[in-house]
Amino acid sequence: MGNRLSAITTRTGDSGTTGLGDGSRCSKAAPRIDALGEVDELNAHLGLLLCEPVPPAVRTLLLQVQQDLFNLGGELAVPGMNLLEEAALERLDQAIAAHNAELPALREFILPGGTRAAAQAHVCRTVARRAERTLVRLREQEPGGAEAPSLALRLLNRLSDLLFVLARVLNEPGAEVYWDHQRDPQRKARQDPDRPPSDR
Repeated sequence: MGNRLSAITTRTGDSGTTGLGDGSRCSKAAPRIDALGEVDELNAHLGLLLCEPVPPAVRTLLLQVQQDLFNLGGELAVPGMNLLEEAALERLDQAIAAHNAELPALREFILPGGTRAAAQAHVCRTVARRAERTLVRLREQEPGGAEAPSLALRLLNRLSDLLFVLARVLNEPGAEVYWDHQRDPQRKARQDPDRPPSDR
């Protein structure tokens, strides 16, 4: 492994193929490589989020998530290998419950944004969803893909939920902007009769 990591430029991928951990080669456009790339991008976005001032407990959690994503990448790079453990999913479930319990109830969907950390958490959330969709395609399209461990899918699904909650945790009080889906002013006035006429 050390020699392989030291030789950054190998030229073996110049033809559009890449090597998997089991020694086989496949197209760089293969569903498995797509999934690997999405997980790698998600991990990189989490690294960017960790450049922001986040609470120590959140930092510790996200660093562990990065380790779990590397394990997921290992499973994708070596078909049939199992590196993820149920404990990774349990950590996410516990973190979601703990952080969400401290947040005010949502009245409406919120727009991504607020602080830089919160906005980056939303970016991570969307990339996690994309990685999840790519992994579903891998399972559906690659021969034997349906036999892939379901833990990876559950992990990505739960991670996107966690990142939504963390985006709210990392926002400043009052920074959340709710989705204004009432675009008809007359409808607004009918539903909010206490507003002054000048505001309707």
